Amino acid sequence: MWRMLELDVSSCAGSEDKAIRNLKDAVRLFLEEAEKIGTQEQILEEASYSNGKQKLAPPKVISVQRMSLLLPLRHA
Repeated sequence: MWRMLELDVSSCAGSEDKAIRNLKDAVRLFLEEAEKIGTQEQILEEASYSNGKQKLAPPKVISVQRMSLLLPLRHA
């Protein structure tokens, strides 16, 4: 699964390329809807995006770590 954590938008697909395309579509739709209801600026500010010269500047990534946890399957 590919995810933009700062915006809490996710997507998935059978291939990495398709998942990335789906994620881009999901982010675009999310931000378009936020703009329509007047919350886009607040959402981007809370996610630490800032206004650059001609585009939004994303927050600086400090660390990324992937981890897995083994959990018992109680309802399998």
